[in-house]
Amino acid sequence: MKKMVIAYLHTHWDREWYREFEVFRLRLLRVFDNVLELLENNKIPSFYFDGQVGALLDYLEIRPEKEKLIRKFIAEKKLFIGPFYTLIDEFLTDRTVFEKNLEIGLKIAKDFGCTDFIGYFADTFGHSKNVPQLLKKFGIDKCVVWRGCGDIPSEFRFNGIDTVNLIRGYFMDIFSSALTIEQKAEWLKGNLDKIAAKSKDYLLLPIGADHLGVEPDITEQIYKVNSLLEDYEIKLSNPFEYFELVKDNFKTFEWNDELRDNSLTFILQGSFSARMKLKQYNVKCTYLLEQANKLQKKYGSQYDAIIEYAYKLLLKNQAHDGIYGCSTDLVHRENNTRYEKIIQIANTIIEELRLRYNFKTPIMESKDLLPEYKVISKNFGVENPLLYDTQKIPVTEDFTDIYTLKYSPAVKPEINFEVKNGKIYIAPLKSMSSPGGRTEICASPQKVKAEHACLMRAQQEDFQEGEKQDKQNANNFKDIRISMEFVRFQDDGDTYNFGAVEDDKGEKAEIYSFKNNIIKTSFFDVHVEVQGELVNFKIEWDNKLKNKLWQIKFNLKSPVTETFSEDLNTIIHRKFDPEYDMRKHLPKVRGIEVKTNFAPMQRYVGTQGFGVITKGLTEYEVKEKSLLVTLLRSTGIISNPKNPSRSTPAGPPIEVPEAQQLGYNCAEFSVGFFAPEDYQKYIDMVFQPIILLNL
Repeated sequence: MKKMVIAYLHTHWDREWYREFEVFRLRLLRVFDNVLELLENNKIPSFYFDGQVGALLDYLEIRPEKEKLIRKFIAEKKLFIGPFYTLIDEFLTDRTVFEKNLEIGLKIAKDFGCTDFIGYFADTFGHSKNVPQLLKKFGIDKCVVWRGCGDIPSEFRFNGIDTVNLIRGYFMDIFSSALTIEQKAEWLKGNLDKIAAKSKDYLLLPIGADHLGVEPDITEQIYKVNSLLEDYEIKLSNPFEYFELVKDNFKTFEWNDELRDNSLTFILQGSFSARMKLKQYNVKCTYLLEQANKLQKKYGSQYDAIIEYAYKLLLKNQAHDGIYGCSTDLVHRENNTRYEKIIQIANTIIEELRLRYNFKTPIMESKDLLPEYKVISKNFGVENPLLYDTQKIPVTEDFTDIYTLKYSPAVKPEINFEVKNGKIYIAPLKSMSSPGGRTEICASPQKVKAEHACLMRAQQEDFQEGEKQDKQNANNFKDIRISMEFVRFQDDGDTYNFGAVEDDKGEKAEIYSFKNNIIKTSFFDVHVEVQGELVNFKIEWDNKLKNKLWQIKFNLKSPVTETFSEDLNTIIHRKFDPEYDMRKHLPKVRGIEVKTNFAPMQRYVGTQGFGVITKGLTEYEVKEKSLLVTLLRSTGIISNPKNPSRSTPAGPPIEVPEAQQLGYNCAEFSVGFFAPEDYQKYIDMVFQPIILLNL
């Protein structure tokens, strides 16, 4: 007896990728015009529109006359849209924006009459363990995944949600090929055999591919193929029928961790560091927009409509492949324009409310200097009260020197920082108990005789055995302090994967001097600020080098066997083999993506009581006793067919010189000693709240 194969027609629709948005939209018109015609003539039973509504809205903006017909097909369950607004990444997106994607997407999909939803992640580059709970929050109890699954069956429970693993992926364009029916049947048998090995009574088969239309004779082709298949019968339907047929199978296998195993599927993990400027923009806009939204709700929600518009701009930028940095230079220029629009909107909302309700913010513009604020920059302009007054316009006489100011209260340092003998060291100050039982941390700068050195360390004024305690404290300092280095490696890869070079030992920056809080190195200048429990670093440089991986390396006391990092605004715990070296395992045959000790992060990563908070640095690596955070990864091609870390292409070999990020670059991060469960406190220190009411 033949096994039933439930097949669904779809197209995987990247709004922008190796072609720009408007180019792809013109293709979308042709693809979806054809889909509607096939549905109208009953030549196909249904169509699944890639788990999003964004592509449909892009279509209707040009074809508004088709809306009535589309609503009819949705009501008849012949067309399925949503639940997301745009296709989303799972590791570079914070929880608020992920929920906004669902909130906006579901509102639109339900308005069109759609009632059936799947958390559809057919091509996401790995899967976060936190996603299922977010889906459940919005009433979605089904999920489809692929990349990163490893040796997992077709049906399983993924952190509490019924989930289907697309064993052979979503990319099934065999019916659009020039092969004969006999050849297509033979090819399908091979793939269905592999799906059957991981399935039970029913198989799920996507039919479609990236930006691919439906073949007009698809029904006839399937009829002919079925006559040639001995073991399988393909039925054109939809994924919801499949979920119903296999509903008793999900409980037989459970997976309660993230899905980032690349032994069977590429997870393209270099995309988490491609075009780092894009990632930095994304983090800044995410934070600013969330703060602007919180602030406007405090005062009555009068900006709700413009806030939603700004979130839609952000979600368009966070769409896969845009957020990955794996598209053309023109695509990412448009991303940058959207990010600038979001910043303009968020800052305008904040400033209008500040002027109206008279509160202070961490960053302000003023023609006057303010107590507890330091000058960041100065420009020739007009004061904001005049610019935001709708009854006035600025004239030439109104222009004057305007300062950009940053709130910078005096904070006692509670952390050691030292640059000595060409090395950088940091350590926490230790509490010291006096004979009377009193415990203090008294921190103040102390000059160190060594040239170009600065050390901030604990002092005890009243301790009777001063010399003995000083020696003990010095030993403690050496036990817990870490050293920092700046390193650089060759990258022969592309925007999808770092291309490691076998036996590359890399380069280490030489430290020339430390003066006036600036570390001069052979790579770049590093601005340092010791503030309370954190040391803040800002690196600025003019990059003139191509095909390089730049990292900050933190050397710890013990091998790094585990890390804690932010994932959708919670902490995820990962385990590592610190001795694993990807350069010794580069693939020699086709179809392999090398395993690495790289992983995605959002704003925080830590290990061994040490933590790093970053402003848009979204990738780290584990190597022996070191934790490395990527500052920049420059490359000049979307997909390099000769990438030493991935033995087959992942996309088109289009040159993208702007992905080299030549010219000005900036990276900001802060370091300190704290437990993972306390990370949010330190996030708040680095990303200050918008309102400062208690000045």
